[in-house]
This record gives sequence, C-alpha cells and structure tokens, in this order.
Amino acid sequence: MNVLLFGATGMVGQGVLRECLLDAGVASVVSIGRSAANVSDPKLREIVHADLTNYAPIESQLSGFDACFFCLGISSAGLTEEQYTRVTYDITVRAAETLSRLNPGMTFVYVSGQGTDSSEHGRIMWARVKGRTENALLRLPFKAAFMFRPGIIVPRFGARSRTALYRIPYTLARPLLPLLLRAFPNQVLTTDEIGRAMILVARHGAPKPILETGDIRSLLRLS
Repeated sequence: MNVLLFGATGMVGQGVLRECLLDAGVASVVSIGRSAANVSDPKLREIVHADLTNYAPIESQLSGFDACFFCLGISSAGLTEEQYTRVTYDITVRAAETLSRLNPGMTFVYVSGQGTDSSEHGRIMWARVKGRTENALLRLPFKAAFMFRPGIIVPRFGARSRTALYRIPYTLARPLLPLLLRAFPNQVLTTDEIGRAMILVARHGAPKPILETGDIRSLLRLS
C-alpha cells in the first residue's frame, strides 16, 4: 500500500507516520506539508509545499496512491469562522478534489473530531466547519472515504503537540492513560491506535463512513 500523509508534523500525524513506517504492508509513505517532519526512513519521502490550497505545481507527484491519511488541522481558539474555514475546509477539500481526480481508487481518511456537526447549522463554529468539510469529502468520487471523530487523544511514542497550550494537559494525561482507558474506553484513543485504525480501514474498509471513538476501538479489537 502506498500512502499519502498530510500533517505529519502534528501530534496525530506523528503517530500515524510512525505506524505507517512500522507496518510491513505499507510500501511507501509520502508526506506533504509546509515543513518537513525530519524523519529518516527508506519508506518515507517528504514534499515541502508552501501553498496547500494549490496543488498544481506538484500534481505530477500525487498519483499512484492507495490511501490518503489527512491529519492536518488547527485549533479554532481565537479564530474567526472565516479563518478557521480557510485551513479546515479550504485546504482539505482542495487537496481531496485533486487526489480524487488523480487517484480514483484511493481511500481517503480524515481526522475530524468528536462533536462534529453534520447538519452544518449548529451553534458551535468549529463543529459546523468540520461538518461541512466531512460532507464535502463524502461527496467526492473516492473508492471510499472515512471520517475519524476521536475525542480525547493521548500522544505516545514521542508524538508531541505543536501547540504549546496543549502540551501540559497531554503531559499530565500520559501517566493516567491506563485509568483513562478503563474509565472512558469509548472516549480515549492514543496516537498509535489512530494510526493503526487508519491503516485498517484503508485495507479493509469499515461498516460506515463516520467513525466515532467507540467505532474505531471496535475495529482495533477485531483486527
């Protein structure tokens, strides 16, 4: 399986990249981002591309992929809806439109979030924008598209948030991981679990396109 990965420098993307590189069934990984992940592995090639709303200059490098794992995202804190839409919707959908045209047999897996509003009309800004993004992705002519909606995410194996505000709670949560998993099994996922689950749905599909934390955990139990 040849994988295209967006957001490899983010916390979730770091975990997904690690699992892809460890999986013997993943032949190659190409990451795309504004900066390099600076990971050295014979399976990995990195494309540093400044304008993530325009893929025309690199289209020749975007064919031949079986799966795209889209982990790029930002916090909505302090942003207007227009600003948040520019990153969350515009970048994601423009990438997906290009990829669906170049790779019609691709499975596209998008990291959304628990509480996403599929109606696009709710009171919470980020949830509306995420819902609009999910709906746009599900309309594109991919082989399959899956929306991952994790709740609490605990970083493992060196994965680290780029947002300083989040690092303290993530650091505090790490020792509590066993307790969190026992107390809230359908609310908590680790970065490596998200990575393994993405690979699973790219290979085997899933019963439905929108996967909440409990659905993702069920897939992992069955694998």
